[in-house]
Amino acid sequence: MGALFFNEVATRDGFQNEARFIATDDKVALVDALGECGYAKIEVTSFTSPKAIPMLRDAEEVMGRIHRAPGVEYTVLVPNLRGAERALESRADELNLVMSVSETHNLANLRMPRDKSFAALSEVIRHVDGGTPINVSLSCGFGCPMEGDVPQGELLRWAERFAGLGVRGLTICDTTGMAHPAQVSRMAEALQQHFPALQLTLHFHNTRGMGLANVLAAVQSGITRLDGSLGGLGGCPYAPGASGNVTSEDAIHMLDAMGYDTGINLPKLLAVARMMPQIVGHDVPGQVAKAGRITDLHPAPSFVASLRAQFA
Repeated sequence: MGALFFNEVATRDGFQNEARFIATDDKVALVDALGECGYAKIEVTSFTSPKAIPMLRDAEEVMGRIHRAPGVEYTVLVPNLRGAERALESRADELNLVMSVSETHNLANLRMPRDKSFAALSEVIRHVDGGTPINVSLSCGFGCPMEGDVPQGELLRWAERFAGLGVRGLTICDTTGMAHPAQVSRMAEALQQHFPALQLTLHFHNTRGMGLANVLAAVQSGITRLDGSLGGLGGCPYAPGASGNVTSEDAIHMLDAMGYDTGINLPKLLAVARMMPQIVGHDVPGQVAKAGRITDLHPAPSFVASLRAQFA
């Protein structure tokens, strides 16, 4: 089994859905702790308008204060050229650009049609001109809650347009948790066939309880890069009642138990994950942080020794 590479998105994708502002000190401390766990990338923040996402209004300060662990890429989401300029000033290691392959979702989420989004993101790519790696995240890659099925060919068409602009990577996002394992396997095979030179990442939500199954389907189909959110934070406002992203520590625990090389120090990660309820002020969906690893054994009840002797 080859090595896997994990990208932690809790401090951006997870935090931006929280109602209560999370202190800058807590964000910096969390990014620093995650940097010691073995991640390939950490999506630290988003350089969007503070009016649009007040939670991330401290993007510059967070990027300026974090300790950058060797071997970790600190990536940020940027929505437009102004956001890219701010991100570059903050020495981001990678810019993550986002649009939806669903016209309705793109209008609802970004307030513009897909062609206009593509034009704006193309402007960012031309401005960066290869100076900083660029990843493009395509939302609703497995389905749209308003349009329904998103044809695989339609997703590949948009992916091809960005690949033609020289981006380094593509992330295909199950934004509202509509993917299922058979679909994920088909998508993973098609992506690897069409874009063998690109970094390919899959991003899953656990909206309908299939998050871990989809992670496994992706990995068994050859995908080596995955997003996850510590504690399972996150969600999408256009998937009513939706839970968050697939939980990083739960996915890593599963793959680690199966013998995959995740590159993650799981005990260290679980120690960080157990801090999440205190940071966000409420319980989080993650399960392994509560139950422990399957290798974390417990002492038998005291009466078992006498029973063992009785039946010996």
